[in-house]
Amino acid sequence: MSNLQGKTIVITGASSGIGAATAKALAARGANIVLTARDQDGLDQLAADIRQTGGTAVAKATDVTDREQVQALADFAVSTYGTIDVLFNNAGLMLFSFWKDRALDDWNRMLDVNIRGYLNAIHAVLPVMLERNSGHILNMASVAGHQIGDGAGVYSATKFFVQAITESMRKELGVREGIKASSISPGVIDTGWADKVNDPTGKQAAQELNQVAISPQSVADAIVYALDQPANVTINDLVISPTRQNW
Repeated sequence: MSNLQGKTIVITGASSGIGAATAKALAARGANIVLTARDQDGLDQLAADIRQTGGTAVAKATDVTDREQVQALADFAVSTYGTIDVLFNNAGLMLFSFWKDRALDDWNRMLDVNIRGYLNAIHAVLPVMLERNSGHILNMASVAGHQIGDGAGVYSATKFFVQAITESMRKELGVREGIKASSISPGVIDTGWADKVNDPTGKQAAQELNQVAISPQSVADAIVYALDQPANVTINDLVISPTRQNW
């Protein structure tokens, strides 16, 4: 029997890509899924697909950069399923640009989603987990949080941040409070991210890099592995990347 059976899992950035693939995989193992992203229509369709295959899922549109909306999401999860067992912090932006491009708007967007969005979600779910001395916070990191590639300075900085807070939570919340903290560090994944890059030079670099990308399902399988562990086992950081990615 899966350790995920009956667990309530909140997934940010759930309407597509890694989030959607992970939601389906976790629902198939008996978890109650709370889907969130900004696209309500996409979330509703995904929730319907999960329920049609025998899973359990609800959806609530949320902007993770808005603290009040994220708190409302946590309250919604508790009112629907009674608790929150897992937070999968997945919403994120990867926007390539070089420093000489001075792409300040893209930099700020990544700071808002990749840093403030994660902190807002952690802030919202922690009281529920602390009350029970149990829970699991899984943060989407990246190989860019281990090393820095061309045009990825700010993005890498946000992922180094994710690595730092995850390790801090592992030592503080895991050791002292029984709340697990993990990170998943994917390499290049084909989630459509390359098309979202605004800077022309950065977009070209992103599209070239994406040629070796692997599927979101490959990452979803790794996430299921990290979450489906007994209470006394924590997967600290799991790196998964394309065989032909050279960094």
